[in-house]
Order: sequence, then C-alpha cells, then structure tokens
Amino acid sequence: MTSPSYSDHFSIHNLPYGIVSSPSHPTPQCVTRVHNTVIFLSDLQSAGLFSSIPSLPENIFSNTTLNPFASLPRSTQTQVRHVLQSILQTPSLPESSTADITTVTMHLPVSIPSFTDYSASLPHNQHAGQIILNHPAPPPAFFHFPIGYAGRASTISVSGTPVTRPSGHFYDRTDPSFPQTKKVIFGPCRALDYELELGIIIGNPLPRGQGLKAQDAEEHIFGLVMLNDWSARDIQGLEMIPLGPLNGKNFATTISPWIVTLDALQPFKTPGPEPRVSLPAHLQDPGEFNYDISVVTELEAGSGGSSTVLGRGNAKDLFWSIRQMCAHLASTGCDLRTGDILGTGTVSGEEEGSYGCLLEVTEGGKKRVKLEGGVGEERGYLVDGDVVRLTAWAGEGVGFGECVGQILPARN
Repeated sequence: MTSPSYSDHFSIHNLPYGIVSSPSHPTPQCVTRVHNTVIFLSDLQSAGLFSSIPSLPENIFSNTTLNPFASLPRSTQTQVRHVLQSILQTPSLPESSTADITTVTMHLPVSIPSFTDYSASLPHNQHAGQIILNHPAPPPAFFHFPIGYAGRASTISVSGTPVTRPSGHFYDRTDPSFPQTKKVIFGPCRALDYELELGIIIGNPLPRGQGLKAQDAEEHIFGLVMLNDWSARDIQGLEMIPLGPLNGKNFATTISPWIVTLDALQPFKTPGPEPRVSLPAHLQDPGEFNYDISVVTELEAGSGGSSTVLGRGNAKDLFWSIRQMCAHLASTGCDLRTGDILGTGTVSGEEEGSYGCLLEVTEGGKKRVKLEGGVGEERGYLVDGDVVRLTAWAGEGVGFGECVGQILPARN
C-alpha cells in the first residue's frame, strides 16, 4: 500500500494541521506541513515565534489532539497562519523543529465527540433512487433541508488504517427462490462499498440551545478533511426501513490526516445551486458558499496491478453547503462540539465517470468494472485485499493528500 508524498498539495498557501509523532518527538503533537517537511508547532511557540499573538494560550501545540487549538476563535487561528507564512519564508526555524514526512507517524487529528453524515449530492440521491427503487427522484425532504443521520464516532480512523469486512444480517440473494422468498442470513458482507465525501471539522464550539445561521457558520468550522464512509450495502439495505442505517455504516469511517483550513480554501469558493423552494432564514446562504475541490477515487487490487480510477467529481456540485449543514444541525438547539465531524455525503456528478461510490459505478453490483493492469479482474463491489484511495485537490498548492484504506477479511 505504497503512497506518493503529495508534496505539491502542501505549499505555503495551504498550511494544514495534523497530529504526528516521530523519533525526535515521540509524543503525538500538533504540526503543520510544507511540501514534504513537517513542522512541530510547539517548538516554534517555545522559541517565541508566536509572541505577537497574545490570544494564543501557552503550550497550545503540545496537546495530543488539535481540539484545544481548533476551539479558539477563528481570528486567532488566522493570525497563526499569517505568522507561519511569514516565518516559513525565512531560514529562521529552530533546529530539530522539522522532520521529513517519511519519518513521522500520522494520528487522528482531533478527538471526535460525534459524527453526523449528510447526503448533500442531488445526483447521488437520484442515481441511488433509480438503482434501488427504480425511481430517480430524491427523498421528499431533499430540497427543504440537508438530509442526514447520526453516525458512529467510535469507529473513525486515520488514513492507512485497515478496514475489516463487517458481518451482519442481509437477504440471501443467492437463494434460488429469491426474491419470491426473502431469506435473511447472517454472515460476512457481500456488497462492501466506499463513499467519497468531505468531512467538516467543528472548531469553535456552539452552545446548546443557541442556534446558528448558515452565514455565520464559518466561525465554527476549523477545516475540511477527506472522508470515506465505508458502507455494507446488503446490511444497509435490510435495516434501512424504518429507522435508517446502523450496522451497514457503523463499522468503519476513514479520514485524511491533514485538516485544510477555510482560510486556505478561501480562493476556491464558488456559487452553489439555486434553492428549489423557499428556505427558512437560518438556511439562506446566498453568494459563493461551495468549494471548487476536485476529488478522485482509485482502486488497487490486492493481487497487484495498476490503480484504476473509479470516479472524478467535484465538491462544487453539492446541493447544500457546509455552512447550511452546520446550521441545520443546530436548528433544533443541538450544540456543536469541537472535533465533531459532519460528512457531506457521497460527492457525485451527473455524468458517468463522476460517481463517488460503487453503488453508482456498478449500478448496484449489476455492472462489472474492469481493473487496469489486472488479468481480467473485475469488480462489482470490493473484495478482500482491495485498496481504496481518495484524493482531493483545490489548486495553487492546496490539496488534501490522500485518504486510504485496505479491506481485510471478515473475522471468524
């Protein structure tokens, strides 16, 4: 499962945040990255390089998660970014404050209190409706508010963590009497899928009962990551009615290790789709509120061979903005806690080749995908040993690196 360095994703215009450990810094701590150089921020603070920011607490970067820093007002985080951009253009970094990316271990960047997953792509909902229900219309609520469900934070892992094939209940579609007789069996998932998403990391917390307008939501967003919401389609299909997904989704979610800030993504804002219905005040979000972020999914067979591009999409096609997703969650008085993750849902375009999951690519497993470089290998859904790699790129030296996971066999 070798990976390129993605050096070009991490220019001085990006400056993402992550948590790493290394031989010289064995305790996980806060860092940023420029190309292939990782910079330990606690060393810079100890050297007094952030002394011009009185609102920055002492030893804030020595923590083992980014939560304390992420919880600060966005204005303070922006000041840190400006200082970093200034000092990184001069040879003034303290000795031993840097390491090569190949020598460090990445960790989850934040402690995650909760996970909410949306489904904000209109094409994805239309395609899924056609495949599953033979009806391409989105759910009735789709145009009124961002639809979503409460996920499991406990099984979110950082990129590179293997994913064990889940077991669960599903219809035995190999039974000769199916679908006349729908026999339910328990066993290893037979329809394992990925979902290419972006993840919103909550920064400055929002107290319970306060509510939030979409236009104010950026004050509470620390940044974005890539997110793979692994999905067991057969398990999910049986449990969906009436309460929605549970075990079909709760076994694994993978996020990329580098949190890309909204300051870095500011140049890539773009208008989103026009609302189809009149929206309440808290969801109204005129102007440029989406992001022009290109996303790609690749699959590498465990047996070897070249990687196969399964889809190329763009986050600007999402019907609902990340700001609207935050506002909708808070509209009941729900609080937002530092480190909470809100998934956008599968990022899919309208055309073939722009889909963000195998459910769409293979039309529910009915259409096989030929893999590059293999000897006649095809896929309907993922098999053991497969490696799924998500990448995302905004432009001008601002990217997300990769979000990668390999499928392991189900437990005995």
